[in-house]
Amino acid sequence: MTTHPPVATVADTPVSPSPSPPVRRLFGMIVPLNIAIYLIIGAVPGVLLPLQVQEIDRAGKAAALALITGIGAFAAMIASPVAGLLSDRTRSRFGRRTPWIAGGSLALALSLAVMGIAKNVPQLIVAWVVVQIVLNFVISPVTALLPDRVPAARRGSFATISGVGMMIGIVSGQAAGAALSGTGQLAYAALSAVLIVAVVAFVLVCPDTPSTEQVNEPFDLKVFLRTFWVSPRRHPDFFWGFLARLALFTGYFVVTGYQLFILQDYVGLKDDAVDLVPLLGGINLVALVLTTSFSGPLSDRIGRRKPFVIASSVVMGIGMAVPFFLPTVTGMIVYTVIAGLGFGMYSAVDAALMSEVLPGESSYAKDLGVLNIAATLPQTIGPFLGGAIVTLAGYPALFPVALLLAVAGALAIIPIRSVK
Repeated sequence: MTTHPPVATVADTPVSPSPSPPVRRLFGMIVPLNIAIYLIIGAVPGVLLPLQVQEIDRAGKAAALALITGIGAFAAMIASPVAGLLSDRTRSRFGRRTPWIAGGSLALALSLAVMGIAKNVPQLIVAWVVVQIVLNFVISPVTALLPDRVPAARRGSFATISGVGMMIGIVSGQAAGAALSGTGQLAYAALSAVLIVAVVAFVLVCPDTPSTEQVNEPFDLKVFLRTFWVSPRRHPDFFWGFLARLALFTGYFVVTGYQLFILQDYVGLKDDAVDLVPLLGGINLVALVLTTSFSGPLSDRIGRRKPFVIASSVVMGIGMAVPFFLPTVTGMIVYTVIAGLGFGMYSAVDAALMSEVLPGESSYAKDLGVLNIAATLPQTIGPFLGGAIVTLAGYPALFPVALLLAVAGALAIIPIRSVK
């Protein structure tokens, strides 16, 4: 999930007592930018897409949603590192990242308009695949902001406010999706308008450094294929971080990918489930902000990342087990609180941890694109795994699987050596 000189190494940037004006502006603008981006992620796959699927095929909605989101996430998995590679190699007077952020946002707005008029499952598949591809051409360069522009000593703080913007966007998107669920194309148009305004503001306030003098290696097929690969032998810490994120996010999407249907069919709310989504989102946001607000800065202060990431993974796992024992609205609220506390701590610190195990400074966005596979691949694995679990064993079986995956994510952090 950007704009900075292609040569300077962020880790070597001298740390001043307070952020320089460009960094200060970056800290201020990342919040509205992430809100706008993740507003779409909260509204569309969380509410609008499941409701569209339900309108088309109520009886087979779980399987249809798994198919659509699975294919779309596979496309995102491919698009993310490719977008990062192209961004890393871009030479323009607007910098490496800005052309992709601006152009990708425009393409995303157009693809959302097409998605709004989809009338059957094949049309939804095509539209969602396009949305996922162009969305990653926005997110990949935005993600590179952290290692590109932020000094290492402030990355926990930046990850914190970035994570807050992300979660405000997701929760607000859920609320907006529920509020606009009966408006059809208007919902997609509103999301697109917010995105365009936020992106224009960002590129004007936080312009990129021109990259016209950047020298790239000649492109060949091997370079392209290496986009999807970072050697676990040469970079074991990156490998373990990748596995940790892969396991945790798979567990997360096994449950959250079916939240609306869980509320409808497992908790028993039926069509009233849509009304509960914004409430759960708001509760999640409060819980998340509680831990996000202190986790990142505290990890900066004490110089440790791993204990926060391990603890947050375990807490999230515990939260995911609650609805198994308490399949009620109360159980879902308790799950939301506990998982929100864990995810807040995780989102505040994990990005900072991973920025410190990236293989090389000349390929930040590409390497982050590879790392983002660990977030997008679970969107493929999660729905298919979740669909199989629901089909074979019912909704209750989703929660123990999610718990085991979250714990596995915590265990995978332990072997990382270069970060405390």
